[in-house]
Amino acid sequence: MKKPQAIVVILALAVIGLGNALFTVDQTQYAIVLQFGDPVEVESRPGLHIKAPFIQNVIYLDNRLMEYDLAQTIIYTNDKKNMVMDAFVRWRIDDPLTFYRRFKGDSSFSIIEEAQKRLGDIITGVLKSELGHHVMSDVISQSRGAIMDSVNRGSNSKLTSEDGESSGIQVVDVRIKRADLPAENQKAVYDRMKAERDQQATKYRSEGKMNYQKIRAEADRDRAELLAKANRTSEEIRGRADAEAAAIYSEAYSLDPEFYAFARSLESYQTAFRDKSTLVLSPESMEYLKYFGQATAK
Repeated sequence: MKKPQAIVVILALAVIGLGNALFTVDQTQYAIVLQFGDPVEVESRPGLHIKAPFIQNVIYLDNRLMEYDLAQTIIYTNDKKNMVMDAFVRWRIDDPLTFYRRFKGDSSFSIIEEAQKRLGDIITGVLKSELGHHVMSDVISQSRGAIMDSVNRGSNSKLTSEDGESSGIQVVDVRIKRADLPAENQKAVYDRMKAERDQQATKYRSEGKMNYQKIRAEADRDRAELLAKANRTSEEIRGRADAEAAAIYSEAYSLDPEFYAFARSLESYQTAFRDKSTLVLSPESMEYLKYFGQATAK
């Protein structure tokens, strides 16, 4: 009975030892093999790997691109404006062994957390230094891309020690999510913008009124010219008509002057005695009623 039990114990110990000697690496990970807490090997090839059981252990670090939101900070620009800045950084571990030695802690999570904390401090300092050389309009305009490229280079430079030793971190990109004025400055800026817009609106109204008066004067002038031309044309037509009528009357008078005088007198009587009018004539004007006969005239 003792021999089979020993075999079972040996097999169990072998399985435990074999399980402790094997570890797997995912394609998204770096595996750092530690021996008594000191790194002895970095494995980045995905798959199954072997380590010394019991005396070695493995920690894993992410080899993918990571993103970290920086703490909100106030930036002072070159034109003496202060801005509330929200930014984020994309970074990756490019040297896992150096990264571990630089930021090692009790767990892989604490290593990443410590690295991001130091990374945030460095990038915030670079942001303040770089944006301090630019005016506010550059920060919120198309020039921002060039400024952030300079921040990227400065951040990677700061992460390298004076003797050229790397920190194991590569800053891929730093971007500003929001750049705004502090709350106490927003109302003053809004009032100034409103005053500028009101001034511009007044200018547009003045220009519009001036253009209206100009167009109205031109329209009145064109109207006066058209009316003058129309009146002149109508007078010319009326003059020609009167001339033709006078010619017709003259021709008719020359044919039978007595009948013409009679017809004209009848037309005059019709106009003078309309609506039961009363007509007062002097003795010298009795010739006017000659076609009524002598008795009627008396």
